[in-house]
Amino acid sequence: MSQKTKKFIKILVFILAGCTVGYIYYKFWGCNGTCAISSNPYRSTIYGGIIGGLLSIVFSKE
Repeated sequence: MSQKTKKFIKILVFILAGCTVGYIYYKFWGCNGTCAISSNPYRSTIYGGIIGGLLSIVFSKE
């Protein structure tokens, strides 16, 4: 595999892990009602994916 493919897969794995953590956060600790992020499973999942993508940049070795 080329370096670009490996980097893309790493970022994708971080994003998917973030989406999973975001949904788990909604499922077990999310509030019902007025919370902006954790009251909606879609928002919580997307927010987790964004955080996962940002963490993949932080943990890159470049």
